[in-house]
Amino acid sequence: MTDKHGIRLVDLDESGVDRAFRSDVLKGLAQSQKAIPARWFYDERGSQLFEEITQVSEYYPTRAETEILRGKGEEFAQLIGPGRAVVEFGSGSSVKTPLLLSAIDPGAYVPLDISGEFLRAAAADLAAQFPGLPVHPVEADFTKRVELPEAVAQMPKLGFFPGSTIGNMVPRTAVDLLREMRQTLGDEAMLLIGMDLVKDEAVLEAAYDDAQGVTAAFNLNLLTRINRELDADIPVDAFAHEARWVDTYARIEMHLVAQEDVTFSVSGEEFSMKAGETIHTENSHKFDARSSNTLLLAGHWTPMERWTDEAQQFSLVLARAMIPRSAP
Repeated sequence: MTDKHGIRLVDLDESGVDRAFRSDVLKGLAQSQKAIPARWFYDERGSQLFEEITQVSEYYPTRAETEILRGKGEEFAQLIGPGRAVVEFGSGSSVKTPLLLSAIDPGAYVPLDISGEFLRAAAADLAAQFPGLPVHPVEADFTKRVELPEAVAQMPKLGFFPGSTIGNMVPRTAVDLLREMRQTLGDEAMLLIGMDLVKDEAVLEAAYDDAQGVTAAFNLNLLTRINRELDADIPVDAFAHEARWVDTYARIEMHLVAQEDVTFSVSGEEFSMKAGETIHTENSHKFDARSSNTLLLAGHWTPMERWTDEAQQFSLVLARAMIPRSAP
């Protein structure tokens, strides 16, 4: 569904529930390995909790990425150039996004996010920080094709996808998203994307299971959201957060583990789980230089430059839109 400007709107049913949310939850809970896509973490509370996660001591990605953005601004400006419309896939961080916007002299800023209230708050904050910069927030599910506002249609684009969100997707889905980004942003586009790096297992697991329990609250909030929005009665207290490293797939997995046998209903459909069964809620894939290049190339982006923080924990990669070719 789109509005008169061609901007995709969230498709709500007669009761005001996102149809895609209900469909994903019911489909995921019906599987033998129950699973719900990580994009549904981000209601208003989930978005707030994620911002808190970025501040806990164990969670290194935000600090590492911010270090790169603070230290490499001149290089970004030289390679990217002025006047691009920065299209950020996910509402802007109060720290990271201003660093990029300050460095490259953009022509406009277009934040995309599925959480409307959080999106509008982030956009208003950025507009206040950059009073001369046109800001065009778009409430949409950025995992699908999004038509950009007419005001930026003729500008060259820079996609900004920080935080290694691409790592939350299995390779097939990540490639599909990168190709959609390529089509959305156009032939002259660039993409600046965060990609977390493979490192010690203990460091990785601690980053997704902090001692304060913020990540656990973030994971469990998904069940609270389902109860609130989908007329469900999931016993949230019967589930526990778990983060595990799976070396075969080079990823951290987050699960909600049933601590006892449970039965519950969601939108009129009944589900049961045995103690020890899990709902798989998130993947966070980790990369090295070769695997990140392969992913980008498969997504129709050509890597141009790569930066890492001093501790070699995280990378930012700049890529340009690949020009279609009929032969090698």
